[in-house]
Amino acid sequence: MAFNPHQFKAFAHVVREGSLSAAAKALGVSQSAITQHIANLETVVGARLFLRARDGVELTSTGQEFYELADRYASLDALIGEKLQGYAELARGHLRIIANAPQPALRLIARYAHIHQDVNIDFSLFDWSTAMEMLQKQQIDIAIVTDPTERANWHRMPIELSRYVLYAHSSHRLAHRSQVSLRDVMSETLLLPESGSLTQRIVTSALRRYDLHPRRIVRTTTFPVMKEAILEGLGVGIFLEDSARNEQLISAVPIRELSTYHETCLVVPRHRMDLRLIQSFVRVAGDA
Repeated sequence: MAFNPHQFKAFAHVVREGSLSAAAKALGVSQSAITQHIANLETVVGARLFLRARDGVELTSTGQEFYELADRYASLDALIGEKLQGYAELARGHLRIIANAPQPALRLIARYAHIHQDVNIDFSLFDWSTAMEMLQKQQIDIAIVTDPTERANWHRMPIELSRYVLYAHSSHRLAHRSQVSLRDVMSETLLLPESGSLTQRIVTSALRRYDLHPRRIVRTTTFPVMKEAILEGLGVGIFLEDSARNEQLISAVPIRELSTYHETCLVVPRHRMDLRLIQSFVRVAGDA
């Protein structure tokens, strides 16, 4: 059976969108057409490309290898379409953006959405490890992450520098200090993001280095959950500064042992950098 470019496009969109039905909607075709394209491609390849999971699709090892090719093909196909339509005019489009912290990602997205009102945006928060994995598997368009790993096939643009601080309810005993030590926090309930987050790795390393043992650690998911826990009086949390904007009931206090500044970057797979939607977001981020 000969190779059909529609099969590659269908496969790339199933992985990007997370399901057969979502891929069909994105491509403007029936789900049965997507199913047929995938079945034919698996026949050509001679192996299963993905398995259906409860929360989407899970690539096999063969599927991951072919997805990298399919994603490059889909991006090239989109670029050709843009050239044919007229590169200078930004049409309606769809961007999938992830981040490991709400800021500065939401600030950039808000700025971009105000300028480009016809572009739909899917935004999700993930822990650092998951964000790096999604970038490596090329399952998203743009990632805004802190201290991303260096890869030759990623375009990386620095956005801002920030350090880790202690977040506490404004009524807490530590809230109005100019600086705290990690030792000051050991008698408190310490709120940390889940395993896999950069914050958890950095704080755990510091605690081990100084031989410190918190009275209790409560693990949350994203920073917004940590913020709600702080407002409920559950404990104090450690996260990047400026993550809680315009929050009068929460104070951010520098931590003596965590004074190093970390770089938050916008990261894009290089083969998508020529796409005008990607370029439009990069320009907005560069002007911010």
